[in-house]
Amino acid sequence: MADEDFATVSSGASETYPQQCSALRKNGFVMLKGHPCKIVDMTTSKTGKHGHAKVHLVGLDIFNQKKYEDLCPSTHNMEVPNVTRKDYQFLDLDSGYLSLLEDNGTTREDLKLLENEIGKEIKTKFENGETFVVTVLKACGEEQVVATKVNN
Repeated sequence: MADEDFATVSSGASETYPQQCSALRKNGFVMLKGHPCKIVDMTTSKTGKHGHAKVHLVGLDIFNQKKYEDLCPSTHNMEVPNVTRKDYQFLDLDSGYLSLLEDNGTTREDLKLLENEIGKEIKTKFENGETFVVTVLKACGEEQVVATKVNN
């Protein structure tokens, strides 16, 4: 019995948590159609003759800015992603991957430089020899650089 090997698999349950639709707020986060989104607009309709008030949510995917919409009764639960934001000191750019310094002194080199506005901004600052900090957003097992700022 002791020789058996049990493989562990993440259920993904810790990546989101339930929250009542009526408790969601603009500029908060919510899962829309399986994507972690920032709520940019929400409207609530009045209760009808036979039902609940409905909440119309409009959100932008936090990674690619794609727009998603959903309609849900205000009493139902929606999944809210656990979103973390962390700053890293930019060190180097090597074959398309960023070299970043964490607060505890360790380096990480697993984030790819994306072909978007932020990627172009990082490349320009790197080529100009600037020192700066990048902000990494993490949600649903995905990480991406979303901003840069001058290191002070």
